[in-house]
Amino acid sequence: MQRHCEWISPHYDPRMSIEKSQVAFAESSLVMPGGVSSPVRAFQGVGGTPVFVADGEGCRVTDVDGNRYIDYVMSYGPLIAGHANDRVMAAICKQAGHGTSFGMPTMAETTLCDTIASALPSVDMVRLVNSGTEAAMSAIRLARAATGRNKIVKCAGCYHGHVDGLLVEAGSGALTLGTPSSPGVPKSVAANTLTVPYNDLDAAAKVFELHGDDIACFAVEPIAGNMGLVPPAPGYLAGLRELCDKHGAMLLFDEVMTGFRVAWGGAQVRYNIRPDLSCFGKVIGGGLPLAAYAGPKHIMEQVSPAGPMYQAGTLSGNPLATAAGITTLEILQEPGAYDTLETRSAQLQNGLETAAKDAGVPVCVNRVGSMVGLYLVDAEGDTVENFADATATSADRFATFFHAMREAGVLLAPSRFEALFVSLAHDEEAIEQTVAASEIAFAAVKRTDI
Repeated sequence: MQRHCEWISPHYDPRMSIEKSQVAFAESSLVMPGGVSSPVRAFQGVGGTPVFVADGEGCRVTDVDGNRYIDYVMSYGPLIAGHANDRVMAAICKQAGHGTSFGMPTMAETTLCDTIASALPSVDMVRLVNSGTEAAMSAIRLARAATGRNKIVKCAGCYHGHVDGLLVEAGSGALTLGTPSSPGVPKSVAANTLTVPYNDLDAAAKVFELHGDDIACFAVEPIAGNMGLVPPAPGYLAGLRELCDKHGAMLLFDEVMTGFRVAWGGAQVRYNIRPDLSCFGKVIGGGLPLAAYAGPKHIMEQVSPAGPMYQAGTLSGNPLATAAGITTLEILQEPGAYDTLETRSAQLQNGLETAAKDAGVPVCVNRVGSMVGLYLVDAEGDTVENFADATATSADRFATFFHAMREAGVLLAPSRFEALFVSLAHDEEAIEQTVAASEIAFAAVKRTDI
């Protein structure tokens, strides 16, 4: 244990300068709401000044003050091959030389959609869009169009983008900021969204008993990634499949985070459950704005221009994004890619659990594939299985842990409701350095508990 602390001590500086980030944040706050383009980046969940990043390479980023960090934000999931991966960058640059946007079909779109469809038994056809929010919004519209029903069901703490009807007990940034529902959402819109606890089949059955004739779809993150990282309980996803079949509703898997990250294809492949509709994003864009919704032919052919359900987008299927996505998926198809992700992520999980135990700090570390959820719980043995469990964890203790990790050269998402993302660029040395940093950070948490 001491060996780790001595090894990392040259990188540990509690007085790490963030002066340029402070100046940058003051300037951005004059022209951007909260100084950021997305809420959780503002560090409101942990306090302090956001890190303004200047450069990324592999599993590390460098901020404008010159501080270098091992990164577990990884753009909140897309960078599974690492920052500025040579092959991905080469594909983007090559395409940029031929044009950045056409508003007309390209063969690369077909290639990417074919790759996605070939990986998923539930998918025959794919529609490319620009963001996970757009994918979820469109998939729900399609479910309503296909069923002729109005209501949808979602789980408390699951986030499906900032669409009006989905900002009802949402997770991630909305949860961190203490506003799981948003002003500006009409009550009439929210009234068509029914909310149940994640991992609670009895509650799901009850809502179907009450509203089954008007439920278009049950939308769920098959692995909840916006309340930290919460795996599905055994039988939960299969139970949802049965309920949807029984009541004529569609099962919608939001795999914007998990698609092609937790397995080739995603959570639906890992757990062998076939949804009616799926949403993808993040990894399939390789770090550029790209997402998709997908499903069987008889449903997807209801999308315009093949069918009457309208959805469009000027930049959908952008050639730079498709080039990055195709190359990223090619990297993931190489032998051993997912084995490497599994090994490194398990090493991180085990190291964090050991470091916390040695420091006398109770934690729950959930993991599925290369997604990890770290919770500072009240007592040894406490688990996090749903939204209520996640919100019961200590925000103050997480803030202490977060800042101690940053000062030791490891950057986490500034919210206890975000997952840690491991990439192929996180080598054994990076994991060992992370665990060593966590020894310092857990010791800091322990001191605040005394």
